[in-house]
Amino acid sequence: MSSSSSQEGRQQERLQELEGVLDDKEQAVLALQKEVKRLTRELTSGGSGEVQKSAHPLEPVIHLVGDSKTKHYAIGRRVSMATASALEDLAPMQRRDSMARKMTKMFKTPDTHAAFLTSSRFALDLIKVCQRVAPIFEAEPRAVLLQSPVYVFGDIHGNLEDLNFFADNMWKLGMNVTAGKFLFLGDYVDRGMQGLECLAYLFSLKIENPDKMFMLRGNHELRDVNGWIEHYGERSFLWQCQNRFGEALGEKVWESCNAVFDRLPLAGVIDQDIFCVHGGIPRPLEGSTSRIQDIMCVPPVASVCPPNECETFESQQVASDCMWSDPAKDEQELALEDSGFGESLRGGGAICFGTKAIDDFLTQGNLSYIVRAHEAHSEGVSLSKGAKVFTVFSTSKDHGQGKGATCGCILVDYYRLLVINRSVKYKNKYVHRRDSMSLANLTLQELQAQVDLGLVVQPDSEDESDDEPAGYYDHAAGEDDMIERKSGGK
Repeated sequence: MSSSSSQEGRQQERLQELEGVLDDKEQAVLALQKEVKRLTRELTSGGSGEVQKSAHPLEPVIHLVGDSKTKHYAIGRRVSMATASALEDLAPMQRRDSMARKMTKMFKTPDTHAAFLTSSRFALDLIKVCQRVAPIFEAEPRAVLLQSPVYVFGDIHGNLEDLNFFADNMWKLGMNVTAGKFLFLGDYVDRGMQGLECLAYLFSLKIENPDKMFMLRGNHELRDVNGWIEHYGERSFLWQCQNRFGEALGEKVWESCNAVFDRLPLAGVIDQDIFCVHGGIPRPLEGSTSRIQDIMCVPPVASVCPPNECETFESQQVASDCMWSDPAKDEQELALEDSGFGESLRGGGAICFGTKAIDDFLTQGNLSYIVRAHEAHSEGVSLSKGAKVFTVFSTSKDHGQGKGATCGCILVDYYRLLVINRSVKYKNKYVHRRDSMSLANLTLQELQAQVDLGLVVQPDSEDESDDEPAGYYDHAAGEDDMIERKSGGK
């Protein structure tokens, strides 16, 4: 081989070596760039993983805000046809449900809709609303996963006045133009006299805002409870349905509402950090590694008590614990089982959970707090168990807490938990004393219609301590004991 050929061969080898070095450097640079991008994503997302690209389609609607109400206009009427077409391709305008809109209007001015609210037309419309909202709830997981900000509400119990307070102050312009989501923890009926109106309104909000408004199931969303006329009398949801619409039609309305209750989720988790439920945490099942997954495994349609053919003993226990359980009182802690659970003061098979059960549950789920309802508190929101359990109560009436009782909600706002309470001085707008001057111009027929709806009360009925059904005693220490014994402890 000639010297020139040998030199060319060495040069070729040298070039290949240089190319290899450059290739290694390029790979190193690419790897470094990839690492920088990964670290940047973690820093901008608070270390929680990748920041997900969010779609922000335009909704072609103008919201014209006035002193008394908000008007909605399709923006396509104010711009070119080409622009309107492009906007509709991006995000078709929200199709408002006429029935839901009708119920929402009724809720805001119940005094002017008394004739409708006492008619069979309202009963038939509410049945239609139930039929429309039921599949929405059924399609949701039994434990809904939410991103903050989220407003969390406790028991409503047919309290039109307090629910209107939240509507006027938390989503005054409408849920669809209010930042955040809204989570209700159950107990929408019984005790209060406007359970039908409250349900019609909440179900209508869900129909129009399925991705912003969420409702969990409480123990009063069970037939054995909301149908127990012997215990609650006129404050029973079944009694109210039958009294308003007659026995046959009233029972159809009651069953339609309970069919929706059977489909309500049982829990919610906010920011993968805050567990929300009506009653409390479920006992662990044998072999289970995740209580959240146990809740997820409850059938999407569950009667619970008595169970339907799709429910197992385990799923019934999980659902019952979510709806019925309470934090253990300090004096109960020493009597609890090794698991941290024990018999509730409510009796009838319900359970309570102590500090150990709470710590185990939070550690297993990598969670920080439990937000629940189920117990009346005159302050609206209370804190217990080493500041790990929040109890939120969103009705100030019908629980023997006195005239100074208030109602509250919690705003979970990223790294903050904010308590919002209604002042006892907040002006009553819908429920009036019978001797109120605002009723002076009503005819006897109009006055009686509002009395039938519970919108007009006797002057002495505002004293909550004398306004409870027979058999009532402290809600926090066993108020539902008789209910649970009737329903077999579920």
